[in-house]
Amino acid sequence: MQTLHVELGERRYPIFIGSQLDPKALLEPFIHGRQVMIVTNETVAPLYLLHYQASIEALGKTVAVCTLPDGEKYKNIEHLNLIFDALLEAGFNRDCTVLALGGGVIGDMAGFASACFQRGVYFIQVPTTLLSQVDSSVGGKTGINHPLGKNMIGAFQQPQVVMADMAQLITLPERELSAGLAEVIKYALLGDLDFLSWLEMNMDGLVGRDPVLLAEAVYRSCAHKARIVANDEKEQGERALLNLGHTFGHAIESYMGYGVWLHGEAVATGMVMAADLSHRMGWISLEDLERTKKIILRANLPIRCPKIPLDDFLAYMSHDKKVMNGQLRLVLMKQLGQAVITKEFDAELMKQAILANQQ
Repeated sequence: MQTLHVELGERRYPIFIGSQLDPKALLEPFIHGRQVMIVTNETVAPLYLLHYQASIEALGKTVAVCTLPDGEKYKNIEHLNLIFDALLEAGFNRDCTVLALGGGVIGDMAGFASACFQRGVYFIQVPTTLLSQVDSSVGGKTGINHPLGKNMIGAFQQPQVVMADMAQLITLPERELSAGLAEVIKYALLGDLDFLSWLEMNMDGLVGRDPVLLAEAVYRSCAHKARIVANDEKEQGERALLNLGHTFGHAIESYMGYGVWLHGEAVATGMVMAADLSHRMGWISLEDLERTKKIILRANLPIRCPKIPLDDFLAYMSHDKKVMNGQLRLVLMKQLGQAVITKEFDAELMKQAILANQQ
């Protein structure tokens, strides 16, 4: 097992990364009070719920369960209320702990519920997908979607601990594994050229679920995110770099309907659009653009999205959280491994990059 820490002063917390991790031993120091609400979904529950429930009950805790339907389309206020219903019906108090057992949707919703219930209770992340292990479980961003925009309603709620178990990736569908690899690639493109070279050498093994390679990819991704979050917890500056590909990607997700395209699939195509625009602006070479496309394709991810009317695409982009004072800011690449946040881009070139990367 490897351990990282997100350095947030008194709110410092560990990320445990390994295989066949013991929840009873690792989570005990981080469960405050006697009440634990496990929030999971209908896909994960049959695989892992009983193990975690039994492990926590063995600590003398009272455990209740809220099982939600599986999918991004359920990441909304209606299903968020089901978590509140479960907490209230179980008679949980403000010393309880909400434990998210699932992927990014479950982590975001359980975290948001823990931030709101009785104005804030304890929260633990047990991410079961690659995407949630390398991205959404770390850093405290929680929330739900709105028809007009993804993740537009939420709160910052840092967990007490994150436990990423590579053994759980064995049951992950291939499409979900690839979606997680999009976020891994993101860290390389935005700030680590050596990591990009490592991914190019090891992508076949990652797609093949080599547990040692997956653990290394998760560790290196989480190390990048932990450092950035420690420097900029509330995304006032540097943390926005983690949104490489996301402004374009969120527009794809929103237009297509949440869950039709997985988040990682949309981000993959969004990164190609960002790289294409960076090339059109003279920042990266055609070779760099092709290198970006190649590593994304090797992860079995799309580099083009279905045709979306340009006006609709731009309308969804205008709802992005990086819009400040009416101006859209994008994360682009000055060079591979060096991303920047900028509002200084040519809108016509941006439109060309969007249109060029649709089917």
